[in-house]
Amino acid sequence: MTSSPERQGAHLVELARGIVPPMNPAGRPFVLAAAVLTLLLRRIARPLGVAGAVLTGWTAWFFREPKRVTPSRAGIAVAPADGTVSHVAQAVPPAELELGDEPMTRVSVFLSIFDVHVQRVPATGEILRKVYRPGKFLSADLDKASEDNERNTLLLRTVDGHQLVVVQIAGLVARRIVCHVDEGEKVTAGATYGLIRFGSRVDLYVPRGSRILVEAGQKTIGGETVLAELPGTEG
Repeated sequence: MTSSPERQGAHLVELARGIVPPMNPAGRPFVLAAAVLTLLLRRIARPLGVAGAVLTGWTAWFFREPKRVTPSRAGIAVAPADGTVSHVAQAVPPAELELGDEPMTRVSVFLSIFDVHVQRVPATGEILRKVYRPGKFLSADLDKASEDNERNTLLLRTVDGHQLVVVQIAGLVARRIVCHVDEGEKVTAGATYGLIRFGSRVDLYVPRGSRILVEAGQKTIGGETVLAELPGTEG
């Protein structure tokens, strides 16, 4: 028995949804602007219209938000972003949180313009503090970018009582940090909470004594790659 054209069409739509990831709402104004520019360029010359269409497609692709399956294990912290681990070091958390001078373990993930740029919650818990701090726009792969660059910092208390710090850091090209969560809000591991536009870095601070499971140079998948087992977690 052959399928009706309607069923075949619905099947193709489902296949497309499985292949083409949805777009984060923050990207819609940019895609719309690129589409309007494409129409204007098309009126001037066909090759310019083709270039505009490519730009529109790339913009939509940049703001993609693929679905992820977050590990359900307790006592872990997952990667807050797609990218490459650039540093693993002991560091004092951002001063604006007023957590004192006790170092935590910092895992830095650098995002190139080709990576998914949404950020994801590293562990289930509650947002205790949210602090934005203006700053410079140094290349995000530099270690001093953690101190000098524009950033948005969250202090998260996990359901097990651990305190994690996750920091969105603007980069050389990135000029806009978007954060959708607020203080007092309950969040779930792997859920999208923000976005950095066009090249950036995300730092995750975990308590000392955590077992770090990644190394510099390793690729991460936001919401899926386990970066650390938190203290008190049995292997």
